[in-house]
Amino acid sequence: MGGRKRLLIDGYNLTGIQHPDLERERDSLLGLLREYRKRTGHEITVVFDGWGGSSHSESRMVLGGLNVIYSRIGEKADIVIKNILQKDAGIILVSSDRELQNAAWAHGSVAVSSGLFAKKLLPDESGDEQEPGEEDEEEYMPPRRAGNPRQPSKRQKALERALKGL
Repeated sequence: MGGRKRLLIDGYNLTGIQHPDLERERDSLLGLLREYRKRTGHEITVVFDGWGGSSHSESRMVLGGLNVIYSRIGEKADIVIKNILQKDAGIILVSSDRELQNAAWAHGSVAVSSGLFAKKLLPDESGDEQEPGEEDEEEYMPPRRAGNPRQPSKRQKALERALKGL
């Protein structure tokens, strides 16, 4: 499935925050995402916590075709992400945060875990990418309640379509 997708990325959820040089790690991620954008043509928005910044308002900029947002001081990136999800459906959210994933599904978007997206961003050197639908320990899927147990759920089908397009 081709075509241009709109990705909303929880920046520090994708990189993790356990790095000695968080700024370098963030810059490295932005570099990888710029290369990914060049390859795919997808529209990418990355949101970071702005806790350490000096701005009392949200900061937005375009870097190499990426939309980069830093939340204002005292506001977590999660709030910015939820606001974007409420305003615009059809986005692919990249985050392993269950609360954000639930918000994405509730507002007509698709949630992809950071682990699954990282595999798309940096395919394994051997070329062995995980197939959509294979179990990923980070991916949260709610328990099935009804329907044919042999058929994937609507969420699983939407996730598989999203992953094919990444």
